[in-house]
Amino acid sequence: MDTQAFKRSLHHSDRYNRRGFGSPAKRAKALEQAYQSSLISSIRDNGNVMQYGRLHVKLAQAFGFCWGVERAVAMAYETRRHYPNERIWITNEIIHNPSVNDHLRMMNVLFISAENGVKDFSRVSEGDVVILPAFGATVQEMQLLHERGCHIIDTTCPWVSKVWHTVEKHKKHSFTSIIHGKVKHEETLATSSFAGTYLVVLDLDEAQYVADYILGRGDRKVFMERFAKASSSGFDPDIDLQRLGVANQTTMLKSETEEIGRLFEQTMLRKYGPKEINEHFLAFNTICDATEERQDAMFSLVDEPLDLLVVIGGFNSSNTTHLQEIAMSRGIRSFHIDTPERIGEENKITHKPLGKDLISEDNFLPQGNVNVGITSGASTPDRVVEHVIQKLMRISDIGVSIK
Repeated sequence: MDTQAFKRSLHHSDRYNRRGFGSPAKRAKALEQAYQSSLISSIRDNGNVMQYGRLHVKLAQAFGFCWGVERAVAMAYETRRHYPNERIWITNEIIHNPSVNDHLRMMNVLFISAENGVKDFSRVSEGDVVILPAFGATVQEMQLLHERGCHIIDTTCPWVSKVWHTVEKHKKHSFTSIIHGKVKHEETLATSSFAGTYLVVLDLDEAQYVADYILGRGDRKVFMERFAKASSSGFDPDIDLQRLGVANQTTMLKSETEEIGRLFEQTMLRKYGPKEINEHFLAFNTICDATEERQDAMFSLVDEPLDLLVVIGGFNSSNTTHLQEIAMSRGIRSFHIDTPERIGEENKITHKPLGKDLISEDNFLPQGNVNVGITSGASTPDRVVEHVIQKLMRISDIGVSIK
């Protein structure tokens, strides 16, 4: 499929909108009323630190809503106001934040259901309005909705669209796209639908496995079994790993994406030599600025003297889990929570360790003076961070429990 031609056709349709319905000023005001926090603003004005009795809070220099998320959420709210009576669907969570998605449900926005990873579009009818979330949607989903006569409101983050453009360049020049991402993540699914031949690698270990195969140190059968669900149809490692381009899910760990890029560049240099490298390797920077900024801020935060660190964001939020990884890499006692309600009465917290199920822990806030670092994923509103801090303040008051 010529995805670029399809996009051009879709963008010229009078049933397609990627600009929204309000001015940027109105959009900012609406978000300020819904999600911004005076407490967080005051802490930012105070150098991102707050002292409350024995509690010392240090916020990361960059955290929370990024521009792409703000745009997507505002466009979703504008859509409901612009179409007050129409049936409105969204193909997935607008962003990975429970409170924001629940707000949309309260506005009578319907979420397209999925079973075993397959979405059910059977109830979507001609004339319905369908919102594409910040992560984007696959080409096949867009085509289905367009052919069905739906009004499409596209809130896809421009950084995600940039990655799509990159894999389309790979396809145009007959390069295989090596996509650093999570194979079942909505963004990676969308990106791979714009690619030609592709292979998804989760981390540096998987990338090293592929690099070893390129250099003749691998078993074809084992390779095919390992990447059966992470490669394009008909993928042949003996043919399709000769010309490579690297792209990434925008929320992956920046340092790991860069290391994977260097690994494949060095691998192709070893196999084909410096004179032929441009015929076998393409590199484009597809790392999201906001992701990079928040990860850099997290690396600075974990250099502070902290007793514990709270990471706030959806449990299915990739960018949030990578912030948690950074804390773990420094051995800092950390807690990933998705909502303030995870902090309960009598100094109890329910949190999700990386790669594990939810667990509860009593007396998580230690006695005496305590230094707490706080950051949040790109899908977390400041108001949620405010409510977390308020609960920590109440717990830090001796003899006070919360409900």
